[in-house]
Amino acid sequence: MKKSTAEKVDRKAPGGTGTPAVEVAGGYEREDRAYLRYVGLDVHKKTIAVSVAYAGRALPEYRGEIPNTPKAVERLLRRMSEDGEVMSFCYEAGPCGYGLYRQIVASGHECAVVAPSLIPVKAGDRVKTDRRDAQMLARLHRAGELTSVWVPDEEQEAIRDLVRAREDMKGARQQVRRQLNGYLLRHGKVYDQTRHWTQAHGRWLEQVKFNHSVQQIVFQEYVESEKAATQRLQGLTREMERALENWTLAPVIEALMALRGVDLLNAMTVVAELGDISRFDNPRQLMAYLGLVPSEHSSGGTRRRGGITKTGNGHARRALVEAAWSYRFPARKTRHLQRRAEKAPQRAQAIAWAAQKRLCGRYQHLVAKGKLTVQACTAVARELAGFIWAIACEVAGKGNLAASKV
Repeated sequence: MKKSTAEKVDRKAPGGTGTPAVEVAGGYEREDRAYLRYVGLDVHKKTIAVSVAYAGRALPEYRGEIPNTPKAVERLLRRMSEDGEVMSFCYEAGPCGYGLYRQIVASGHECAVVAPSLIPVKAGDRVKTDRRDAQMLARLHRAGELTSVWVPDEEQEAIRDLVRAREDMKGARQQVRRQLNGYLLRHGKVYDQTRHWTQAHGRWLEQVKFNHSVQQIVFQEYVESEKAATQRLQGLTREMERALENWTLAPVIEALMALRGVDLLNAMTVVAELGDISRFDNPRQLMAYLGLVPSEHSSGGTRRRGGITKTGNGHARRALVEAAWSYRFPARKTRHLQRRAEKAPQRAQAIAWAAQKRLCGRYQHLVAKGKLTVQACTAVARELAGFIWAIACEVAGKGNLAASKV
C-alpha cells in the first residue's frame, strides 16, 4: 500500500550514516527526526532479540531472535529495509562492544548505544526477559527517553584497550605483591625498611631462606610471578609511548603534561577514555560526566548534598584524583615540570600555572576549614577537570570558548 504525501517523513540522515547526535553531559541524545520504525536490540553473546516500534502505534512488535553474527545482522538489515528506508536502532552498552554499532551505521541507518544506568525502569516491574527488554528499548527509543554513550572510533578504542590493559596488569602485579608479602609475614620474615620493591628490597628477597624445600619453592614462584608481572607492565608502558607518536590526539597529551601531577600515563588515560575533550560545551558537563559533582537529594525547603555521584567514566576519574594529590604542596615550577611542559603551547603552559596556583590554594583552604584530605583532593580533582577542558579547547582551536566558560 503506497503512502500518501502527508504520511511521508524525512527518512534520510545527513551523509547516509544516520541521524546526527546532539551532545549532552554524559553522552549523546538523538535529534528530533521522524522515523517510520525504531528498532530495539537486546544483544547477547550468541543471540540478538529484535523488536520494532512503529511511529503512530502504541505497542512494539517483537520480531524474534537472530544469531549475533555479522551475516545474520546483514540479513536482518536487508530484510527490514527492502525499500531503502532509514531506521533508527538502539542497544545497551555492554561487553559485546561497538562492532554492531559500526555495522549498522555503515549500512546507512542510525544507531544509538544506550547507557544502561540511565534507562527508565518501572519500580514494580518484576518480569525480565529478552523479549520484554527489546520491546522496552524500542518503545523508549521511539519516545526519545534514552541517553546514548559516546562511541569511540577504531583508533581511539585501540588506544583505550592498551591503556586499560596496562591498568589491569598493574592490578595483577599489586595482587602478586600482596600475596608475596602475606606469605613472608606468615613465616615471620619482615623487611624492616620503609620502602619496598626497591633494589635494596630485591637484594633482601634474594637472601630469604626457608627450612623446608617446598616452602622455598613456593616463595620463589611468588618472586618469579612478581618479576614477570613487572616486565609485562613495563612492556605495555613502552607500547603506550610508541603509540603516542602516531596518535591524532598526541598534541593534547603533550599540552596536558604541562599540568602538575599529569604525567604521560595520566594524560593518556584521561584522553583515551574521554576522546575529544573539547566536545563538551562547558567544564561543568565534563565534571558531571566524570562523576565528580556532589550528589543531591532535595525536596521542598530541604536541601541535602552528599558525596560525589561516581557516575560516568571511572578510569578517568581515578586518574584525575591521583593527579590531584600533587596539589597538597605549595605551587612551584620544578625543573622536572618545566622539562615536561616544553612541548606544550605557551597558552597551555599559562593555563597550567594558573591551575597550579588556584588548586594548591584551594587544597590548603579546604583543609584549614576542617575537610578531610580525601575530600579536599576530590574537590581539587573536580576543578582540575575544568582546567583540562580549557587546555583541550586551546589545542583544538576553541580558546575563545574556553576563556568565556572557565
